Amino acid sequence: MAQAGRGRLPCAFGRLPGLAFGAAAPELLEAALLRLAADNERRLRELPAAAGCFREPRATELIFLLAEKWRLDLPARYQAAEIFNRFMIKQVQEMYNSTKEPGESSEQENSHSWNSLKAQMHDTFMLRLASCIQLASKLSFHYSIVNNNTVLKFLQSLDYSFTKQELLESELAVLKGLHFQINVPTPLAYVELLLEVLGHNGCLLSLKQLHEMCVHLLDLTYLMRDVIYNTLLKTSIENSTPNELQIAKFLSVKEDFMLLAAGIIGTSAFILNPEHWNQVVEHLNCITGITSQSMFEFLYAILKHSLGTTPTETNARQMECFQEYHTT
Repeated sequence: MAQAGRGRLPCAFGRLPGLAFGAAAPELLEAALLRLAADNERRLRELPAAAGCFREPRATELIFLLAEKWRLDLPARYQAAEIFNRFMIKQVQEMYNSTKEPGESSEQENSHSWNSLKAQMHDTFMLRLASCIQLASKLSFHYSIVNNNTVLKFLQSLDYSFTKQELLESELAVLKGLHFQINVPTPLAYVELLLEVLGHNGCLLSLKQLHEMCVHLLDLTYLMRDVIYNTLLKTSIENSTPNELQIAKFLSVKEDFMLLAAGIIGTSAFILNPEHWNQVVEHLNCITGITSQSMFEFLYAILKHSLGTTPTETNARQMECFQEYHTT
């Protein structure tokens, strides 16, 4: 498999019969991987300064809970969170820019206009969140679409009095705000594709178990995003007090879906069977070009905040694996 985005020669494929992950042909996987890598690199080049701001834990938790209540599949859950994040950033930018357009308005009038827009956004926040979940449900062909009656019942339980017409207008506002580009790859897509490639490359761990653990850790990373990435930043720069420039440059790391997927898979492998961690990390390095050190730093950050421990504090065998890593 060619190294994602870097054009190396393919790694040798192996076959693991009996796995649900083993259905795709190697050439299709390679094309899909290169496409995801290119999409990731393009997105990182075009990051807005506010990227990721609306992956706020409480909003994300509500999206996940509603997706579960409304029986959406995994891709729809993450798609809803990403649609909401992207749309809200664009909405805030457009609203703010509208108060800064050249004209005869005074600074006080601009400030009043901005406060009015913020109040309007506050009043429609829950409506927009529900619309993003509804749109994500329509991208899934395996489960029932979240209909207007379901959404209205939820909003009414929170004492909102939106109409079906307002629901339709809200969906259209989200679609227009994102230029109808709502079906974009989520971190889950990166995780699942990398697992598929690992299966072809001879991963010794059960891909089904890896996938289950990856989903748990991906949820955790969404819900504890700030603390996990703050630890990752401090670990990577070896400094507990990063400056503003380091924080700003780190934004591209926080938004790197390929790095997130590799870190999640590496951490899952370590939790399931630390003896196979080095093999999984070597494969991931070959596939993505992400260094073992970067994946280990991700492992450290996730374990610290999920288990209240670090790789060096788990058990004797994991300690040995950790020491082996640092001596290779």
